[in-house]
Amino acid sequence: MLFGFQDVDARDKHGHDESIRQGRWYEAFLHASRCPTSRNRYKLAAMWIAAKAPSLAEMEAMAHDIFDRLPAAFRAQCEGVVLRVDDFPADDVLDELNADSEFDLLGLFQGVGLPFRSEQDVTRMPNMIWLYRRPILDYWAEHDETLGQIVRHVLIHEIGHHFGLSDRDMATIEAAAE
Repeated sequence: MLFGFQDVDARDKHGHDESIRQGRWYEAFLHASRCPTSRNRYKLAAMWIAAKAPSLAEMEAMAHDIFDRLPAAFRAQCEGVVLRVDDFPADDVLDELNADSEFDLLGLFQGVGLPFRSEQDVTRMPNMIWLYRRPILDYWAEHDETLGQIVRHVLIHEIGHHFGLSDRDMATIEAAAE
């Protein structure tokens, strides 16, 4: 069982894959992509015929699944960070960042990065990572990356801010890795 849904191979009374028919494409994709048989290639093709964009809950489940697959030492440093998915950033966030469009921002870290914390700080809200579903889907439609790769990249980028890295720091790291 994945994300609390029925197994991917569950069939309705007509023999159709239940997860694909109900738009739960992520579970179907994970299963079919792991088993490259002709039957699974058919399932992948059929998935796209009936596929819908993931809901907020499905994308949040995907983000948590991706987070759970990150190295344990990395995750341990993120204890207490709250991960949320919303369709778009709030207007005040867009104004603060001088964004031209609500599609300009794929994710956001809100809080105080680890290097900037102090034992003398007053109690504060937990650090939060926001992923924005609609801008991520728009980016996905225009680029040659899987949705999972994009969500993973944005999530790791925002975790980088939690670790105290700037956008410039992360661009330097990414350039060195290429």
